[in-house]
Amino acid sequence: MPTRRPIWLASRSPRRFRMLAEAGVAVRVCPADIDDGCLAPGRVRPEQWAMSLAYLKARCVAELLRGREEGTVLAADTICLYRGRILGQPADEHAARVMLLSMRNKSHNTITGVCVLPVVGGERWLFADGAVVRYGHVSDEEVDQYIASGKWRGKAGAYNLEERMEAGWPVECEGDPGTVMGLPMRRLAPWLAKLRSAAE
Repeated sequence: MPTRRPIWLASRSPRRFRMLAEAGVAVRVCPADIDDGCLAPGRVRPEQWAMSLAYLKARCVAELLRGREEGTVLAADTICLYRGRILGQPADEHAARVMLLSMRNKSHNTITGVCVLPVVGGERWLFADGAVVRYGHVSDEEVDQYIASGKWRGKAGAYNLEERMEAGWPVECEGDPGTVMGLPMRRLAPWLAKLRSAAE
């Protein structure tokens, strides 16, 4: 588990930044300039694909920082798996609506791959964590209002778990809610504890 500071978060996600801040870990944000929407997984397991995307993002940021900065890069990528098909971030409103309506009254899996990578040298740490999300009936009108709000943008499966629960959607999570929101905080707990200890 690389722990050399500073910690660089390879993501623009305010949710990931907030979860780390609430865990008592200060990070610097350096998003990976990668459009993974144009990439295809090929014949790999969903867990392998999520980890591959996380590693790609971590490597991109590490190479950008190398020679100028030190520390450790933390990258993550979240995908939804529904009926054997990988759902990433929807490209437009139509795609978001199709995703949400197809998963209504059913369950699906959410997988987040994580990569922790030193900017220079050292070993990388890769893992994937999964959770099952179930949500009941949401009316067409509620879905349309949500689509119009634009809150689906940049979210795997077109939704954010915490946000939809707060909005009153009948959503349940079996597993780590952090995994669904973009960072498996339970699996990251030992690493986060090491970071906090090193800062004291």
